[in-house]
Amino acid sequence: MFAQHLRIFERRILRKIFGPVQNEDGSWRITMNYELNKLIENADIVRFIKSRTIAWLGHVMWMDDKRIPKRLLEWKPIGTRIIGRPRKRWTLDIEEDMQIMGIRRWRKQREERAG
Repeated sequence: MFAQHLRIFERRILRKIFGPVQNEDGSWRITMNYELNKLIENADIVRFIKSRTIAWLGHVMWMDDKRIPKRLLEWKPIGTRIIGRPRKRWTLDIEEDMQIMGIRRWRKQREERAG
């Protein structure tokens, strides 16, 4: 759901950037989706964002344990939770993306490289 909203927003911004297209009869129309895809060479903003978040996770995993991003990544909150379904954590979202991409046992591989 979020990904579709992001793609819609991206197309809206791209239409503002590239502007309208003039037809052969001189009338103007908005740029169609297939024309936008041709202009940006089928780049997908959702795939780009997911790749950057996975790269950031790798960067944080190599950080020293005293650094704040690493401490926040490994932090487990203490206390009672609010009633209802727990919110999805950032790492769980990334792990789900990596599972879809076929990346398995990434934590173990990272530990083997560090050792």
